[in-house]
Amino acid sequence: MQFKRIICAAVSAVLYVGCLSSFAYPRDAAALTLAAASAAGADSSGFSIPEIKLAALNASAAEGKGSVKLDLSSVGKGYVAVSATSSHRLKFQVIVGDVTYNYDMPSDGQTAIFPLQSGNGTYKFRVMENVSASRYAEMYSSSCSVSLESEFSPFLVNSSYVPYSADSNCVKKSRELAEGCKTTVDVIKKIYDYICSTVTYDYDKAMTVKSGYMSDPDATMSSGKGICFDYSALAASMLRNLGIPVKMIFGYVAPDNVYHAWNMIYTTEQGWISADLAVKPKAWTRFDLTFSANGADGSFIGNGSNYADVYVY
Repeated sequence: MQFKRIICAAVSAVLYVGCLSSFAYPRDAAALTLAAASAAGADSSGFSIPEIKLAALNASAAEGKGSVKLDLSSVGKGYVAVSATSSHRLKFQVIVGDVTYNYDMPSDGQTAIFPLQSGNGTYKFRVMENVSASRYAEMYSSSCSVSLESEFSPFLVNSSYVPYSADSNCVKKSRELAEGCKTTVDVIKKIYDYICSTVTYDYDKAMTVKSGYMSDPDATMSSGKGICFDYSALAASMLRNLGIPVKMIFGYVAPDNVYHAWNMIYTTEQGWISADLAVKPKAWTRFDLTFSANGADGSFIGNGSNYADVYVY
């Protein structure tokens, strides 16, 4: 499976324009009111806000050649860190068996963080430099055996696709919203309602966004607008820093097979009860804030059979 960077650009706008014109909901209806069920066995002392787990490159543990620094010291925590400098475009390959993810990476020495979403196994990592047209030459490669601390590890830290730090506004806001919450479900509800009520779909951006675009959750909060990538990156950033496992998924949505981005969240608590959204206990649950924030109810997501997952971050 080859990864080709495709973001929700003009083709996505076609889907959203069609959906929104058919729903034609008033703006106030976008922030859906969700009723949280009492969680069986929930801690009466309330939700405990954890310390933030931040991914970073450990230079003292890094290997490499020339300008390449590849840090494999945190693979058990679900991520790999890499940096390199070049006057040419760089890509980073993560290979597990017949699954290959090809990422753009900075060529100015900035650290890039990528998830180990394929689980346990033998991984091969390659830093590739553009030499002509679409041809790339290997600058450095390395392999290692990965044994994750938890199956959730890749989805509990920041990355190049889900960027945040302790000083990020999205982190500060999520922790503010989590104050006083009794359960994980309450936290998810608060963040869901917050994003639905403050971010609207940016049609102009969808029509003009360039290839290679990466989302900035704080910028999405500040502008109050975004495309599907922005919605999903913001949700993942706000929930992950609170210790709630979140996947960011790119794939296709039927019936038009439009490329799209959404989230999957995981909670061990006794689910949500809502007319619009159901969150199952001890299971991954689809979380499509792009549609929810712009007027679609839970019936659009349904059982998820109209979603085709392709890439996970």
